[in-house]
Amino acid sequence: MNGNIHSIETFGTVDGPGIRYVVFTQGCLLRCQFCHNADTWEIGTGKQMSVSEIIDDLKTYLPFIESSGGGITVSGGEPLLQIPFLIELFKECKKLGIHTTIDSSGGCFSHAEHFQANLKELLQYTDLILLDIKHIDRKKHISLTGMANEHILEFAQFLSAQNVPVWIRHVLVPTISNDSDDLKKLGEFIGSLSNVKKVEVLPYHELGVYKWEALGMEYPLKGIQPPSDEEAQEALELLTATVKYA
Repeated sequence: MNGNIHSIETFGTVDGPGIRYVVFTQGCLLRCQFCHNADTWEIGTGKQMSVSEIIDDLKTYLPFIESSGGGITVSGGEPLLQIPFLIELFKECKKLGIHTTIDSSGGCFSHAEHFQANLKELLQYTDLILLDIKHIDRKKHISLTGMANEHILEFAQFLSAQNVPVWIRHVLVPTISNDSDDLKKLGEFIGSLSNVKKVEVLPYHELGVYKWEALGMEYPLKGIQPPSDEEAQEALELLTATVKYA
């Protein structure tokens, strides 16, 4: 079983608990204006890697991973575009007792029978989902990502119904995703979920600008400055006002 892989980070510290072996998959349906991995968008490209290749490499880092309470995180791109590959990868991880995490935007969530069957099988081997909710407002979500958000919110509710532990993440972009009313509404939505372990505000940064330029694309958020620490803290307070952690 092969996957389309963009890159691998062997000592990740921001994509789940502990030290993480982070696999960035290739392919995504969203076109987020602040994306710092725009080179992962194209579907069907990237390096073909087998499950056994990844597991063999991962094993060399197990002492660091296990001592830190870490594990493997599959990010992207959008990992859920390659569910059969993830199932086989996570099965092998579970044989080794490795904590498994998926970092997803939920952009490809579907009620189609085949997708649902595969997803439910994958979740049997998944310890944690990092769910990135870009915006609660439908029109603003379309403007920011090129896609509506109903199915993404349904994915969050699905995970809650399945009692799959999640960390909710929100990228805070001044003038775009930092409106207090929107943050309150998103907080109310998060508060309606029963499986939330953590809420994270990810302050917008400009680290991906060079990638857009290297790809010959005009960066859409040029001139927007990152939020202050105080703004990030205020946003977190709004997002967590009604949350009851699982």
